[in-house]
Amino acid sequence: MASINLIESFQEFKDAENIDRPTLMKVMEDVFKTLIRKKYGSDENFDVIVNDQKGDLEIFRRRTIVEDDDLYNTLTEVEYKDAIKIEPDYQVGEELYEEVDIQKEFGRRAILAGKQTLASRINDLKKNILIKKYEDRIGDIITGEVYQVWKKEILLLDEEGNEMLLPKSEQIPSDYFKKGETIRAVVKNVELKNNQAVIIVSRTDNSFLAKLLEIEVPEIFDGLIVIKKIVRDPGERAKVAVESFDDRIDPVGACVGMKGSRIHGIVRELKNENIDVINWTNNIQLLIQRSLTPAKITSMDVDMEAKHASVYLKPDQVSLAIGRRGVNIKLACELTGLEIDVFRDNEGEVEEYDVDLDEFTDELETWVIDELKKIGCDTAKSVLDLSDEELERRTDLEKETIAEVKKILNEEFSDE
Repeated sequence: MASINLIESFQEFKDAENIDRPTLMKVMEDVFKTLIRKKYGSDENFDVIVNDQKGDLEIFRRRTIVEDDDLYNTLTEVEYKDAIKIEPDYQVGEELYEEVDIQKEFGRRAILAGKQTLASRINDLKKNILIKKYEDRIGDIITGEVYQVWKKEILLLDEEGNEMLLPKSEQIPSDYFKKGETIRAVVKNVELKNNQAVIIVSRTDNSFLAKLLEIEVPEIFDGLIVIKKIVRDPGERAKVAVESFDDRIDPVGACVGMKGSRIHGIVRELKNENIDVINWTNNIQLLIQRSLTPAKITSMDVDMEAKHASVYLKPDQVSLAIGRRGVNIKLACELTGLEIDVFRDNEGEVEEYDVDLDEFTDELETWVIDELKKIGCDTAKSVLDLSDEELERRTDLEKETIAEVKKILNEEFSDE
């Protein structure tokens, strides 16, 4: 049989969506023209014809008919006496089209190598199409089904069966998924590892929250409201600064929705992550005030050159400003781009004897004092008012250090 059946190779292409027929033809031709060049040294006088419907491939050889004993190039010419054996009506000067017996001319081993090369080219095409598809979707939300759960990552499959990886570092700490569950995540990156396309998705990236808001809030999708900045501690808290291009639209109200209807779905998706939506402003003091929500600020000093702000609050507002494990103030610093220090403002209260922590620099190391100031404790009394357990939880100080600090501070008041 002169032609070679490639129906399995065609089927591979048919199973791979988005690979068009012209691409199929080109790849088939390229692979077998390579075989021809290896066999004959040139492919100029050969035509490779791929039959899409039958799933086979034929090769035709073109040679010019010359006078007998006038043969100069056996690759491009054929003698008249040999030509009329194929077709008696041929004349000198005409072109002879002859079908090449692929099995006979190339041999089983060369054909097998051609099929392997073809399979490799198909895989490369699939890989390149997959990479291009997902590179265009970076930043978009995609839904995947959990196929395999490992210690450091989860393997997902999209609707076309393509594999995606959700690394542990891109999972919300309280995420827990089982095989067969459906996950929503954002396409973060497309990498090439061991010559394979690896699609990395994320649930902790800021763009995931941004896309969820775009889905839930039509005004964001339409461009009437713009998200200026997002900062997150995944699963714990997020702050979203928004701005409206239409004075008639309240950006915060639109994002939260009636009775929180729009934000609630996002909070559930993010495993009860608290989301503070605030109005963006170029007024840095107002932005600091809004970023420390839900705490209420009494006063502040801002040094833009040093990128630093000192914020004063009533004692009952300090813990709100700092937040659990210091998350609230950390996010406020990221949102404003400033280093924010929180201090108690005792103005208006009956003043009792207290000592600023800076007065203890002879007894306490500077880093210890700084660590206490980070949680809003800038005086001796403010430190002594907290239990050892709370100080250990909110700072990086060890039990022995906390005990020593309290001993030194208590001695100050016992002397009085």
